[in-house]
Amino acid sequence: MKAPERILVPTDFSTFADRAVEQAAALARQFNSELYLLHVVQDIQQCVVDYCLTEELVTQYRTSSIDGSKAKLQEEIEKHAGAKDLKVVADVRVGTPYEEILKEEQEKKIDLIVIATHGKTGILHNLMGSVAERVSRSAKSPVMLVKA
Repeated sequence: MKAPERILVPTDFSTFADRAVEQAAALARQFNSELYLLHVVQDIQQCVVDYCLTEELVTQYRTSSIDGSKAKLQEEIEKHAGAKDLKVVADVRVGTPYEEILKEEQEKKIDLIVIATHGKTGILHNLMGSVAERVSRSAKSPVMLVKA
């Protein structure tokens, strides 16, 4: 594998994701790579069965979630990446996490994805699915899994 020029780190702001950010930042320093931090806000359905939220409430949720996520990403940059010695690009997307991660990979021409696993096993893993697993199966670039 050649030295990565662009490293993508999806984060859900968990302690597991913090470890992945630390690993990715270390790799970015070592290879003088660009570091891309991504947080995906899961969208909410406007209507469920017979109950619907107003478009205004849905828009408020999206706006508030995106703004809050951007602020948290900035904290991540300051906490882990040492913004002064790395080029860091932060992005927030709305949608299904693994799909948005894969879209970001293609759009930004990512060379390496560093993603945390949450360590769920058994029935919990089967019920919730695994973003890291889906990304690792479908990504075009290499994926580095950082274990919980």
